[in-house]
Amino acid sequence: MKQKSIFIAAAALLILVFVGGALLYQKQQTEQAAQLAKQNMAALVRMDAPSFGNADAPVHIVEFFDPACGTCREFYPMVKALMAEHPGKIRLSLRYAPFHRGSDAVVKVLEAARKQGKFEATLEALFSRQDAWVQNHTANAQLIGPLLAPLGLDLVQLQNDANAPEVATLIARDLADAKTLNVTMTPEYFVNGKPLPQFGFAELKQLVDDALANTK
Repeated sequence: MKQKSIFIAAAALLILVFVGGALLYQKQQTEQAAQLAKQNMAALVRMDAPSFGNADAPVHIVEFFDPACGTCREFYPMVKALMAEHPGKIRLSLRYAPFHRGSDAVVKVLEAARKQGKFEATLEALFSRQDAWVQNHTANAQLIGPLLAPLGLDLVQLQNDANAPEVATLIARDLADAKTLNVTMTPEYFVNGKPLPQFGFAELKQLVDDALANTK
């Protein structure tokens, strides 16, 4: 019985050591990510990135996203709802990180739609029917045509703009910035330059709440 108690106590101690080590590692990773972002603000905040909300808002969320990413689709309305809860106080900037196969072609269409003032409508149309053009984690830009038809886009101009060299350059820049900031998955969020301590909407909301509290 005594040996069993000793074994249980030893096992409990090992678990505590493991958990403590994991938490310390996570904290170190978060601190390193924060320092990396601080040192590379030019790579994090690009003034020409698609943006929603008040340009002078005290809280700035930067999101690296992929339109073919299911989690990006799930978080998008939650982030917009969070912004609606604090009118004029939160700005959202979106950075392209087309990590899924074939997604770069879809991002080109999104950027071309932005030139026609239809970025938000196009993004929401793509998210709402993501299952129609993303299969086995692969995006097929040829399947998004029917989703764009009701949006009133000039489709000829859309095609020309999507194939413009400057659009490819912009996407390449965003991908390079993502690499600089060690962004390897989407969505990845930064709030006033701070990365999430760990991924989750609750963690994002907490960072936003902290940033809002600091503006009072």
